[in-house]
Amino acid sequence: MELERQLDAAPLENAEALLVAYDILKTAHANGTLDLVNGLVGGRDIIAGKVAEYAKLPGGIAAIRNLLAMSKILMAIDPETLDQLTKAVTTASEQHRAESKPPSLWQIAKRATSEDSRRGLSFMTLVLGAVGKSLGSTSGEKH
Repeated sequence: MELERQLDAAPLENAEALLVAYDILKTAHANGTLDLVNGLVGGRDIIAGKVAEYAKLPGGIAAIRNLLAMSKILMAIDPETLDQLTKAVTTASEQHRAESKPPSLWQIAKRATSEDSRRGLSFMTLVLGAVGKSLGSTSGEKH
């Protein structure tokens, strides 16, 4: 009895949620997301077969391990930092393309000694130090 009452009342109680879900489905259909999901679900056996096939290759296990390690790196990076890095690389790329000739050594030295460049160099040397430390520990070096 109680279940029937809840079932009868569900459309009224959840009307807003159902409308939101309907809008999401409509948008997903319009932009092709549903087609993608349908293809993934429909092709899951083919996808699983391909993954298994590539995993059998000599570099397959290493590739899967590398992918998992890269995902750990991405999870560890603050999204705001990654967004800033993306913008910085885009800006630097545009500035580089706009240069009609390579900068002089003096211009490069001026860039390298700016406060912003020193901040970036500090970050990069910290990363290089951490990479070097981990490489030393994996090769058996003692510090």
